[in-house]
Amino acid sequence: MSAYDKASLELHEKYRGKLEVKGVVPIADKETLSTVYTPGVAAPCLAIAKDPSLAMKLTIKGRSVAVVTDGTAVLGLGDIGPLAAMPVMEGKAMLFKEFAGIDAYPIALATKDVDEIVATVKRIAPGFGGINLEDISAPRCFEIERRLAEELDIPVFHDDQHGTAIVVLAGFINACKAAGKDAASAKVVFSGAGAAGVAVAKLLHAYGVKDITLCDSKGVIGPARADLDDSKRGLLAWSNPRGLSGTLADALRGADALIGLSKGGLVSREMVASMASGPIVFAMANPEPEILPDDAKAAGASVVATGRSDYPNQINNLLAFPGVFRGVFDAGAARVTEAMKLAAAEALAALAADPAPERIMPDALDKAASRAVADAVSRAARG
Repeated sequence: MSAYDKASLELHEKYRGKLEVKGVVPIADKETLSTVYTPGVAAPCLAIAKDPSLAMKLTIKGRSVAVVTDGTAVLGLGDIGPLAAMPVMEGKAMLFKEFAGIDAYPIALATKDVDEIVATVKRIAPGFGGINLEDISAPRCFEIERRLAEELDIPVFHDDQHGTAIVVLAGFINACKAAGKDAASAKVVFSGAGAAGVAVAKLLHAYGVKDITLCDSKGVIGPARADLDDSKRGLLAWSNPRGLSGTLADALRGADALIGLSKGGLVSREMVASMASGPIVFAMANPEPEILPDDAKAAGASVVATGRSDYPNQINNLLAFPGVFRGVFDAGAARVTEAMKLAAAEALAALAADPAPERIMPDALDKAASRAVADAVSRAARG
């Protein structure tokens, strides 16, 4: 057990979790009691009954997010269930408050059924201004997000997909500058074609990266594969333009960048050495990256990023999700669009004004990042 493990267990036991509910108005006299509760509370109730849109101004709905999980894909821990996922969801809620002033609450669901998850979230949606889907395994997460976005009138955001995509694109923009590569013409290979991998690849493609190849556990996702399901075959409409086949090692030969969102230890020094000169390596599997930064650099990588805080260039979703929700709330938007995600990524990238191999991202604790993302998302939402 590490020092962090021990400290975390002690903290959670001391406070019985990390969240509390606290009113914004002290109830010190009968006048206040009569205003926040009966009889005065009838006035906002009747106002909302007459005009439901006023709930965003008169209740916590206008600054609240439900952090929804079924506990099937928690961090690097996998399917540990809804109860065991609660400490992560509480932590997420803390970050919403600290970095964007948003009140978030963990909603851990005791079901893995897509229809039940969608129905449950729809039923609790009146009490929230947004839905943040968290740690739900693929491919179910795709359908859950799609259906909720279509059926709700509040923003729905799957952070494992889109928060990751925003910060990876921001880092990739700056990594290309630091490595002297052109983002649009770079040959980019993905290790991992799950929820995060596909979302990142799609956002890079939307940004203008033309040559993207995805690999799953069976190798390159290409036209020669007979085992592809409909969702993976659909990726070929915009990925793998050179028709590659074979293994991850085959795909990496001559590639400019590796984006790893898969499992630790999958990439060797030899694989990095086979890439184009001065390649970019984003090895983001947690807790063990696809290749350790020192090994990647020894093999010739010019820029290396991971998902860990103990190495330079941490790719951390904290840089994205609080600002995204702050921005959509500020703009009164009902959707998180591709244009908003691209704007968020470009705003993040711009914060590292002079990118260098060891500095392609803002610090994860830099609150200016949340504000910059919020402003960019709000502008994109307003058109």
